[in-house]
Amino acid sequence: MPILRAPSKKPIVLAAIHPNAGLQMAYQKRIDALVDEMQASLVYWLKAAYRANEPEMAQDASPATALRDAMRKLSRRWQKRFDEAAPDLARYFATNAADRSDSALRATLKRCGFAVEFKMTAAANDVMQATIGENVGLIRSIASQHLSDVEGMVMRSVSAGRDLGTLSQELAARYGVTKRRAAFIARDQNNKATANITRVRQDGLGITEAQWIHSHGGAHPRPSHVAAAKKRYAIKEGMYLDGKWTWPGVEPGCRCISRSVIPGLDD
Repeated sequence: MPILRAPSKKPIVLAAIHPNAGLQMAYQKRIDALVDEMQASLVYWLKAAYRANEPEMAQDASPATALRDAMRKLSRRWQKRFDEAAPDLARYFATNAADRSDSALRATLKRCGFAVEFKMTAAANDVMQATIGENVGLIRSIASQHLSDVEGMVMRSVSAGRDLGTLSQELAARYGVTKRRAAFIARDQNNKATANITRVRQDGLGITEAQWIHSHGGAHPRPSHVAAAKKRYAIKEGMYLDGKWTWPGVEPGCRCISRSVIPGLDD
């Protein structure tokens, strides 16, 4: 990979590399499809089990046992479904995130007169594998957290002698929470994967500095990230914010990005 230098003493600041919105939506859609299937199954079978045992709820312990057993059976089925789907879905996301980040950086470089082709280096592969591993865990956690919360709702509903309508409302509310978490994961991981693969490519091209660009997105931006806007930082180290070294886009919820600084001839 050639070490890039500006054709004059003045460094070149490239356009920022943004996370691909299309990939974020496609990834979220695939996660949502799993969540939707799981929720539909839970609602159908839990309602059936609840109706079958509702007359005896207050008098007999067996309905609680029946509902607990039904829920645990559903939990095993859907956790297995997510566990099996997670590796392929995570690999799809990581591969596409890397490809789209590379394409965006390559196009930005081309506009400035640099022709570059990226190869799968050891460093880039490390980022890919780390991204896959993290997303496998996150996808599986969507099911485990949702199923655990739903089981708690069912048991509390039986203990309190609540009707099916109340349980249905609680299930719908929990579904909304899980969908919002899935959306957050898709957005946050897209930001993080783009930032990490871009940093590896910057380093491979001999680009040692970048400019921090604040996204101005999100309801509660980190003050330190706002203050970092347009400041330069060393790509290998990152910027020291809130007591630690970090980079744009890697902290949870961070939508910041970076602009590569190609050094001049004397740098």
